[in-house]
Amino acid sequence: MVKAKAKQLPPGTITHVGQRRLEKAKITLIDYTANQFQEKELANIEAAFTNRPAGGVTWINIDGLHDTELTEKIGQHFGIHPLVLEDLSNTTQRPKYENYDGYIFVVMKMLNYSEETGKTTAEQLSLIIGKDYLLTFQEQPGDIFDPLRERIRNAKGRIRSAGPDYLAYSLIDAAVDNYFVILEAFGEKIEDIEDRLVSNSRPKVLQTIHQLKREMLFIRRAVWPLREVINGLQRRESPLIQATTGIYLRDLYDHTIQIIDTVENYRDMASGMLDIYLSSINNRLNEVMKILTIFSTIFIPLTFVTGVYGMNFKYMPELNWHYAYFVIWGVMLAAAGSMLVYFKNKKWF
Repeated sequence: MVKAKAKQLPPGTITHVGQRRLEKAKITLIDYTANQFQEKELANIEAAFTNRPAGGVTWINIDGLHDTELTEKIGQHFGIHPLVLEDLSNTTQRPKYENYDGYIFVVMKMLNYSEETGKTTAEQLSLIIGKDYLLTFQEQPGDIFDPLRERIRNAKGRIRSAGPDYLAYSLIDAAVDNYFVILEAFGEKIEDIEDRLVSNSRPKVLQTIHQLKREMLFIRRAVWPLREVINGLQRRESPLIQATTGIYLRDLYDHTIQIIDTVENYRDMASGMLDIYLSSINNRLNEVMKILTIFSTIFIPLTFVTGVYGMNFKYMPELNWHYAYFVIWGVMLAAAGSMLVYFKNKKWF
């Protein structure tokens, strides 16, 4: 159940809007420099504010936005604006980028695709990029960042020698790469639907196409605003974004554009499949109507003949003729046969 935002509250009031949860928020701390690394799960947020390495990066990850008291403590320690804290707790935020004095605030969506249900779910990911720290806020435990954590633990790549801006880029890049994985699954699904359209256009296929269109619209809402977010980061309006990171952000922007183009192509394909389905249904209906029309046309003269000789008039000379019955049958069969030959020559069946 989603909790709606309370009304008549002053701006900056921290109110959780989203799925109601009862479990305790999980706090994970990762401190690292080029030569040092430590990772631990904290019982309280105050432990993350002490013994931070000089010249290193502190990554604090919060799993659980329902703990508004925890969010408020983090905001007080790092000097985060109340409106930002309010947006953090609202899981219905549109992806956006905001540049503040001393930190950058980014909101985006992490997508997850279930092969069992065929549905896509979104989880809000919020990032606050500071001079020597990165704060990330997720709705629930479990994410797609374990490979990134392994790179930090094992000092692979340049991440341990870079700043929090590169760490933020790496997190966003991992989420964007996951978009490609989800779109690949949808690409296979589209191919399957196309095969079913050709071989068996049934009402169930129509339901699948409508579900696909809804999923594409859902993904589009999550991905389309991300272009503005990446564009804002790569403009380097804040001194927190280093020139070396800007190069990677430009590449990330290209990936985002590619994803948007793919989503738009899939939406067009879904609309095209819907048109194909409706056309196939109309063609099948036309075939049925053609057969019924042919039968009706054949039986119209036969019905006329039987109707004439079914009238109860006293004087009908043919009724007293010995061969009348056989002649009438011959006339009706000849009429039906000639019409069948005519339809065959017209290639109507």
